[in-house]
Amino acid sequence: MEKILSKLKNKENLSFQESIDAFNIIMEGKANDQEMFEFLTFLSNKGEVASEVAGGVSVLRDKANKVTIDNCIDTCGTGGDGKDTLNISTASALLLASMGINVAKHGNKAVSSKCGSADVLEELGININFEPFEIENQIKKNHFGFMFAPNYHAAMKYVGPTRKKIGKRTIFNMIGPLSNPAFVQRQVVGVFDKKLMNIFAHALKDLKIKFAWIVNSNDGLDEISPYDKTNVMQLKNGEISEINIDPKELNVNAEDFSNIIGNDAKYNSEKILEIFKGQDNDFSKAVSLNAAAGLVVSENEKEYKIAYNKVRDHILSGDAYLHLEKIRNA
Repeated sequence: MEKILSKLKNKENLSFQESIDAFNIIMEGKANDQEMFEFLTFLSNKGEVASEVAGGVSVLRDKANKVTIDNCIDTCGTGGDGKDTLNISTASALLLASMGINVAKHGNKAVSSKCGSADVLEELGININFEPFEIENQIKKNHFGFMFAPNYHAAMKYVGPTRKKIGKRTIFNMIGPLSNPAFVQRQVVGVFDKKLMNIFAHALKDLKIKFAWIVNSNDGLDEISPYDKTNVMQLKNGEISEINIDPKELNVNAEDFSNIIGNDAKYNSEKILEIFKGQDNDFSKAVSLNAAAGLVVSENEKEYKIAYNKVRDHILSGDAYLHLEKIRNA
């Protein structure tokens, strides 16, 4: 660890293997508090790179309580955009499941917002504490399973106190969303900072993910925005490219950003129920835009515009609510 800390202090990047070695020491409880503090702060001061993120993800997934199921997608983002929006990515995951797409959703309770994915799912009456074999059964049965991060990443207990002491974002805010215990090969990842897009794309490439979209909107969302252009970095079969999504070109016609601002779990869950029953509003449009990305990444649709229109027809039909009831009653 001494050699690694010395490198980081000198603002030298770690290789993928060096990152794996460091995270193994930390996740096995072999690093003391001071070493963990220096590791995380030196990394942050230097600026994390893809090889370091990929190494952390590799170790965290390796030590996770694993879910074994093929051909799933996740819609877990970094959060931390400071916008306090409704649970757009969680609603889009449920919407995708209602369209027959297998979703292995990974998430946590609120950290930087009033309501995290686990909070809103719990309020909806969805079990967030299923065992791995139960998650597998839920996905086979209803195309949706939620893995509550603390239940699947016991090794994180070693870094909890140090992260609290640091009191600001660390590399763990980056590796968490990529550390799905079901080892998903397809992912829509929202990031709070445009600078992270390239890092995430190359980290996912190092991890040999088949297909991913990393998204960040011009109005600061870690989602595809219904109000402004969204930047997309696409990783597909090892190739990285850039896409731009303009809601005007899709005739989204969303009205005002305040319409997607969330509150507590009760409020946010009610808003999900409303749009799943077919109510048309800005939240419905935002969820449709993000679910459409899932259709593309799962390779159920090639063209994003066609995917968006398909999702819009589906959500307005109210059929999504019928499927949500199945998930709630599971």
